[in-house]
Amino acid sequence: MPENSPVIIQRIREKTNALYSEIVGIRRRIHRHPELSFREFRTTALVRDYLSRLGLKIEHDFLETGAVALLEGAKGKKDRGLVALRADIDALPLQEENSHEYCSVEKGVMHACGHDMHTAILLGTAAVLSEIKDDLAGDVLFIFQPAEEKAPGGARPLIEAGLFRRYNPSAILGLHCFPHLQAGKVAFHEGSMMAAADELYIAVHGEGGHASAPHKISDPVLAAAHIITSVQHLVSRVASPYEPAVVSISSINGGNATNIIPGKVTMSGTLRTMNEELRAQMHERLKQNIEYVGKGMGVDAELNIVNGYPVLANHPETTRAIRTASIAYLGEENVEEGEPMMTAEDFSYYLHHCPGTFIQLGSGREPPEKGDRLHSPFFNPDEKAIATGIGVMSYAAWNWLKARSTGIE
Repeated sequence: MPENSPVIIQRIREKTNALYSEIVGIRRRIHRHPELSFREFRTTALVRDYLSRLGLKIEHDFLETGAVALLEGAKGKKDRGLVALRADIDALPLQEENSHEYCSVEKGVMHACGHDMHTAILLGTAAVLSEIKDDLAGDVLFIFQPAEEKAPGGARPLIEAGLFRRYNPSAILGLHCFPHLQAGKVAFHEGSMMAAADELYIAVHGEGGHASAPHKISDPVLAAAHIITSVQHLVSRVASPYEPAVVSISSINGGNATNIIPGKVTMSGTLRTMNEELRAQMHERLKQNIEYVGKGMGVDAELNIVNGYPVLANHPETTRAIRTASIAYLGEENVEEGEPMMTAEDFSYYLHHCPGTFIQLGSGREPPEKGDRLHSPFFNPDEKAIATGIGVMSYAAWNWLKARSTGIE
């Protein structure tokens, strides 16, 4: 990356501070009116209106919701660089239990994962970079993506609709609120940072009957219990102890009376892995294990696996470059080494097509509060993270384009 620019850093800080109250207000508007995956029509209208007022070129023909917009930097430059910045815009099917004045007014829907923060931060970044566009050594692509929370997600259909056929960014950057980090800080991790997440659906077919005579039937309830225990052992017997993997059975359904053993039990759960080779191994072994345990218990057991998001693997060189820019902007004491985690993100799809990195944005408090938990009905991120996110994304984009224009890597 090029040498740090104190002048640009100061300009970004001043413009971020001037915008802060406005962007917090936008975040709260979005929070009050959350929308589920692929139904983010109100949020899409807000985003497109704001970007239009900034004078950005907006694409309308990729997906029905979300927005893609281009900010053109300094005119007259040849071999223009392009960097992409992404935010997700959808909410979760969860009833909010907070009591602040901007709580969700949509029953059973809540921004409990910080996507309202991400959207507001990227709008603020667009505003800041629009103010300094004559100093940008290239262009910036803003991606407001729908449906991160629901497989198959919005990233893959956006790519399939032609995002990277129309645009060819040299890097893509995203961020996510992480309440285990204090607001004002960011963290980076090279390589695999978030897991592949696959959905497991198990059906156990037996022959039900009277609970007083289990010897006369084939019991799918007992078989299901053995299957649950058995699949837990696979992690320690297939995965290396140095390779993270998780199998969790999170639901079991069958029967509705104390004196009737049902003929069928269904279960569902998740598989999380950090590399694609282990993922494929676990798929094969889970299917074998469930089938054979079922046969041993006198029932038929089958597994259906729905592939979810792939492993999110940050590009090492891009991650190091953006970490360096973040240190210049925030100070070394506010940039940490991130921890890999078994949650999943469809930002991973972009990284299959373009080098990039996913930034962990601190949104927690010290000491931690009840609202410092993702996917909680009490989730309540520290809004000071908004200024941090805008500043880091703005300076990282400027710095990346400057480096590409000067040939410094």
